[in-house]
Amino acid sequence: MKDFATTSMRPIGYFVHHQGRGHAQRCAAIVRALPRSRPVTIFCARGDIFGPLPDHVEVRRIPSLFEPSGAEQSGMAALPTPDTLHCAPVGWPSVREAMSTLAEWFGAADPALLISDVSAEVAQLARLCSVPHVCVMQHGDRSDPGHMSAYRGASGLLAPFAEALAQPDWDGEMRRKMHFAGGLGVSALPSRDAARAALGIAADTHLALCLSGGGGSGFAQAPFGVAARTFPEMEWVTIGRIERNWHATDPGNIRHLGWVDNAEMWIAAADLIVSSAGNSTCAQVAASGVPWVVVPEWRYFDEQVEKARALSRLGAAHHLAHLPSSAQAWRRAVAEATEAHDTTVQRALIDPAPARETARWIENLIARLWEEPALTTDTERTIA
Repeated sequence: MKDFATTSMRPIGYFVHHQGRGHAQRCAAIVRALPRSRPVTIFCARGDIFGPLPDHVEVRRIPSLFEPSGAEQSGMAALPTPDTLHCAPVGWPSVREAMSTLAEWFGAADPALLISDVSAEVAQLARLCSVPHVCVMQHGDRSDPGHMSAYRGASGLLAPFAEALAQPDWDGEMRRKMHFAGGLGVSALPSRDAARAALGIAADTHLALCLSGGGGSGFAQAPFGVAARTFPEMEWVTIGRIERNWHATDPGNIRHLGWVDNAEMWIAAADLIVSSAGNSTCAQVAASGVPWVVVPEWRYFDEQVEKARALSRLGAAHHLAHLPSSAQAWRRAVAEATEAHDTTVQRALIDPAPARETARWIENLIARLWEEPALTTDTERTIA
C-alpha cells in the first residue's frame, strides 16, 4: 500500500462549463477547500470566472466544446448524432484541440480523478482513458443514454443541492454514489438590516426582488412592469439579465439594475423574491428565507423545470410555469407564495459547510479508488 502523502500529490482534473456562474463558483469553493498538497488543474474556456485561487490550483484554457470558432467543416454538419452523445459535432478543430488537451493531460499527469461540471462527453472521455471520474449532477430529464452512460461509469456523483431536492427518478444505484452539498459555492448572506443599510434601503420599504441567472437570456421586462403597477406600495428591483420588450411600460416604482456584483445584498434585503431556477440562484434565495415565486427559464433537458418542481414538492417555493401576464395573476402568485411561505423549509436546504464536506468526500473517494487509507483526524486537518 502506497504512502497517503505520496498519493495526495496525484492531481485532480476539473472540467468547468463556462456558461452561467454556478459551475465556476462551486469549482472554486471545492478547490479552495481541498488539501494544499492536492494539485488541481481546471480546464475551462474562460480563466476569469473563478476569482482568486490557491497556489495548488492552475487554470488551463481550452476551446469551448459548444461554440463554433469559424473553422468548422460544414459538410459534416448533417452527420447524425448517436444516442450516447449530446454535443459532439464532427469537423470542429476546436473540439479536437480541447479533447486532445484533456487526453494528453491524462497520460502525462496520471490523475487521481476527473470532475466534470458538466459534460457527459468529457466524463465518458475520462472513462475511455481509464481515469475515474465524478459527474456533477443537475436536475432535469437526463434519462437518455448519453447522461446515463456518464453516470453509470462514474465513480461518484456530486449533487450541489440538498438531498431533499433529489428527483424521484434517480434510482438506488445513482443515490448510493451521490454526495449532496446544499449551498455549495454560494456565499453566506448578510443580515437583512446590514444589507438594507449597505444598499440605502429604509427599514419600512417593502422590497420585491426579481432575479434571473447568467446562463441564458433572462426574463422579459414587460411582466415586471405589470407587477410593479399591480403593487404600487412596493419597490420592485430586477437584477440579472432582462430582455427589453418594445411594448414594456414601467411605472416609477421599478428599477432594472442588470448584472450586479452584490446580488447577495439584494437577496438578503428583499421581502419577496421572484427568480429563475438556476442552482446557485435557488441556493441564495433559499438562504434568505423569504416568500418566493420560482419561474423556470428554458434550459436543456428541462433542468430548471425539474428544479422548480422539486422546490414546489418540498414547499420551499411557489412554482409558476411562466411569469404572470396580468394584474390578477400577479396578485394570486404573490398571495399564494406568501401564504405557503415556510422559512424553516427553505433554510434547511443550505448545509453548514458544503465545500469542506465535499472536499472530504472527494479525498475519501480517491482513497477508496486507489486503495489508500481513508482520511484520519490528522489528514482531515489539511481540509480547509
